[in-house]
Amino acid sequence: MSETEAAVNVSTGESFDISIERMAHGGVGIGSAPDGRVCFVAGGFPGDLLTVTARKVKKSFVEADLTAVVKPGPHRVESSCPAAERGAGCCDFAELDPAVEPEIKVEVLLDQLRRVARIETTPEVDSIDLEPQRGWRTRVRLGVDKHGRAGTRKRGSTELITDVACTQLVPGLVDGLVGRDARTFTPGAEVIAVIDSDGDRHVVESRKASRGRRVETVREVIEAPTTDVVQRADGHEFRFPPTAFWQAHVAAPDTYTRIAREWLAAEDADTVDAGDAAHCTAWDLYGGVGLFVPALAEVTAPKGGQTTVYSVDYSPAAAGTQPGLDGIDVEFRTAKVEQVAAQLPQPSTVILDPPRTGAGADVITAVASASPRKVVHVGCDPATFARDLAYWSECGYHLHRLAMINAFPGTHHFETLALLVPQA
Repeated sequence: MSETEAAVNVSTGESFDISIERMAHGGVGIGSAPDGRVCFVAGGFPGDLLTVTARKVKKSFVEADLTAVVKPGPHRVESSCPAAERGAGCCDFAELDPAVEPEIKVEVLLDQLRRVARIETTPEVDSIDLEPQRGWRTRVRLGVDKHGRAGTRKRGSTELITDVACTQLVPGLVDGLVGRDARTFTPGAEVIAVIDSDGDRHVVESRKASRGRRVETVREVIEAPTTDVVQRADGHEFRFPPTAFWQAHVAAPDTYTRIAREWLAAEDADTVDAGDAAHCTAWDLYGGVGLFVPALAEVTAPKGGQTTVYSVDYSPAAAGTQPGLDGIDVEFRTAKVEQVAAQLPQPSTVILDPPRTGAGADVITAVASASPRKVVHVGCDPATFARDLAYWSECGYHLHRLAMINAFPGTHHFETLALLVPQA
């Protein structure tokens, strides 16, 4: 290493200026450190000139913290979230122009497919931007500090922002729960607040969940006009406890089911089993309360026949019959998908909506071994989604349709839907 090269090497704690060139997975901006190494900066957007401080220095990359915006890029705007301005981890894209969000997220998705799944050529990506862009979240899980005040956690911290609320939330969701004059809760607990399709607010207290896990036990009911949350989507009504999973964006359930219906109907014209024309089987995996059940039952049923849908989810809160699905032949199984997939009757169609960690090789292998003709795979993390697509490819399935749904505006998160069919 030359004397000149040694002089420009970046060290932990050192500050320097950097131009952000593009976005990476996780909502971080990418530029080049003074020594030429790739540098990742949370809060940096394309075109920004920033002063940053190196936090982690590795052989091939540097992670740095944003110190100051020297010159904002063309996509940087005033923050749309006061909680994020105070350091909350809710809206990491609060200062990004909403008009460029979908384009950036599509680029991130395609980059992950190239890097992780080794997919260079994809079908044209349907980019769908959900409205509204603020006030879209109908359910929230809040932390509670040692003083009993509820709020949003700071980025990378257990500390809470309790004096202001995130602007993702639909109006009224945390009135009286967050803020200077809000009520108090059990220190260390979590508070789940939901506004359902009837406009009723449900507030319950639960214990804090460990990282990556959901806790569904209700310790105390704070506010409950009815026993269950009532949600309507895809022309059907669903009832379930406030702790059960439901899509966060008010427009997401109807959007996802509409896409699934359109894709499956378009591909179903000439794929009815000739040997079993009176009956079909479909799988709804990680099915929650059964959002996709009507679409699967109605779109995949052969003419004059019927479809039995097997809906599988490990969540006890999601278990049980849904009165809104009366007339649909559906069997709910409360179990982990990998434990029961091999025991279910062979399906013609599968929809799976795994958690952020993805489905994984075992589940995808089990599903592919059942030889469905069509699979709709829903992913909420582009990296694990890309990894899962690599497994599908290994199992003989081809990526036929692809959609990026901007279902988490103001954040780096988004949803991806893929239609997979057996390779010819």
